[in-house]
Amino acid sequence: MSTRFINPPTISKPPGYTHVVEATTPGRIVYVAGQLGLDTAGNVAGAPGDFRAQAKQTFENLKHALAAVGATFADVVKLNNYLTDLGHLPIFREVRDSYLNTQHPPASTTIQISKLAREGALLETEAVAILPAKAARATRTRRAARPARSPARSSRGKVAPRKRK
Repeated sequence: MSTRFINPPTISKPPGYTHVVEATTPGRIVYVAGQLGLDTAGNVAGAPGDFRAQAKQTFENLKHALAAVGATFADVVKLNNYLTDLGHLPIFREVRDSYLNTQHPPASTTIQISKLAREGALLETEAVAILPAKAARATRTRRAARPARSPARSSRGKVAPRKRK
């Protein structure tokens, strides 16, 4: 797998993200749905209006979602961020940068929206990650290694006839 992070000199240098991420891979592409700052019980993190607590929980949720497929933030090539108030952008960037490789940050889009689907939510972030081919092969190998279901056997050890409906 080959991934290139490119900031063309003909475009202004971006703060904390990369303009172009090119991936040449036979690996897997993973799409992570937008994550909110919700704890495992589904409650909004922190006190009402606590943007920092929600941002940290959002990135923890992304971390756990990525881990479910064997990925980390190092595999993320694109983030889409939705904030209800761009005044929180400095805090968002601080929290985001504590999770990402700031030497090779993913491509990113951040926009302000009027409201999110969850009452009290202040931000939502979705991610796209690319995993190397080795990870894709390992998943196929695990599936292929599962034993096939054996046919039902009678009490005498013989295969029981199938019932017709």
